[in-house]
Amino acid sequence: QVQLVESGGGLVQAGGSLRLSCAASGLTFRTYAMAWFRPALGKEREFVGGISWSGGTTSYADSVKVRFTISRDNAKNTVYLQMSSLKPEDTAVYYCAAALGPLRQSDDYDYWGQGTQVTVSS
Repeated sequence: QVQLVESGGGLVQAGGSLRLSCAASGLTFRTYAMAWFRPALGKEREFVGGISWSGGTTSYADSVKVRFTISRDNAKNTVYLQMSSLKPEDTAVYYCAAALGPLRQSDDYDYWGQGTQVTVSS
């Protein structure tokens, strides 16, 4: 049974930082592209950032580029999202997702976590 378990969310002031983690089990982690999504107006969820199976390729939404960094540790079956210079509009539930194959910005991912709440106060 595949499980993706997010952690690291919380309440932070604008300008602050948080690091989200997503621990994966039940899958061959090193063969999966990993990504973070959050809900957005007009769509069920929007792509925030993603990383290829090897870690050699990363991709970000324009709204978080420079401020957020995604990384992975294949030895620990974990993907991270380092979030800095947080803004109130970053407030959302952040979901981790896994896709067998190449990194993609669409939400066509095979597995999803339950999400972790990030709240940024002004």
